[in-house]
Amino acid sequence: MIKNVTVIGSGVMGHGIAQVYALAGYPVKMYDIKEEFLQKAMELVKANLSLLIQENVITDQEKSAALERINPTTDLEEAVRDADFITEAIPEIIELKWELFSNLEKFAKPEAIIASNTSTFPISRLIEKASTPERMLITHFFNPAQLVPLVEIVKHDNVSEETVQLTKDLMTNIGKTPVVLNKDVPGFIANRLQAAIVREAFYLLKEGVADARDIDTVITAGPGFRWAFIGPIETADFGGLDTWKRVVENLAPVLDDSKGAPAVIEELYAQGKLGTKTGEGIYKYDNVSVGDKIRERDENFIRLAKIKNNQE
Repeated sequence: MIKNVTVIGSGVMGHGIAQVYALAGYPVKMYDIKEEFLQKAMELVKANLSLLIQENVITDQEKSAALERINPTTDLEEAVRDADFITEAIPEIIELKWELFSNLEKFAKPEAIIASNTSTFPISRLIEKASTPERMLITHFFNPAQLVPLVEIVKHDNVSEETVQLTKDLMTNIGKTPVVLNKDVPGFIANRLQAAIVREAFYLLKEGVADARDIDTVITAGPGFRWAFIGPIETADFGGLDTWKRVVENLAPVLDDSKGAPAVIEELYAQGKLGTKTGEGIYKYDNVSVGDKIRERDENFIRLAKIKNNQE
C-alpha cells in the first residue's frame, strides 16, 4: 500500500507533481539540490493552489492542508527513507538519472517503487544500470502536471505486474487519467502525436501558408476543439473510414517528412529566442505578459477540466 511519496526535482514538472500528491492527501517529501530551488517551488505551489481557490476547485482549508503535507528537503537520503513511491523529475541527462537511480536503490526501501517522469528516454535505457529494475517504470506527466490529467505509464519485461497495478491505482487516486503502454517506444504516445503535428505546423509556417497565430487558431478552433472529447481514431470513425482512407492517400505524399528539428526552431534557437523563458520565441513576450499568459492558460485548463469532469 502506498502511503508516503517522494518527488525528486522541484522544477517545472516536479513542483506540480508534488502538489497533485499533496492535494490528494499524500505526505510528500520534495527533494532538490539547493534550498533556493525548493523555495521557488513552494511559491509556485502556493500560487497554483490560490488559482484553484479562485476557480472554486478547492477551499482555503484544502490549500493549507496540501501545503502542510509537502516537506521540502535537500537531503536525498532523508527524502526517500520512508517513501513507498518515488517520482523522479530531474533534468533529461541520462548520466544524472543513472547516478540518481543508483542512490535511490541504496537509500530507499527495497519495496519502494521508482518512477521516472522522463519524456525523452525509453525505459530500457533508464534501467540499463539498475540492480532492481523490477520496481522501476515511467510515469510521464504532462505540463502543467497539476492540471493536465494524462499520465503515461511505460513498463518493461522485468517490471512486476503488481508494481504496474499499484502505480496505475495511485495515478487514479490522485485524479489522473493513466494509460499503460503495451510497448516501450521513443516518445511514448502523446509526444509522438504532438511531434507530428508540430512538425507539420512549422512546415506550414515556413512555407508561408499562414502566420503563427492563424495556424494555432486552426488547431484550437478545429481539431483541438474536437480532441478534448474524442480522439483522432474515434474522429476517423465519425467521419467514415472510407473518407479517411481517401484523405490520407491524398495527403500523405505531400506532408512534411523531415527528420530534424524544424528550420524555424533551429533559427530561433541559434538566436537564443526560446519562448516564454527568454521573453521571445515565435511570439514576443514581456516580463508581465509571460505571467499573465501562463495564468490565462491555467485558468482555461481548469475550466476545461470542469466541463470534462461534469461530462463524466
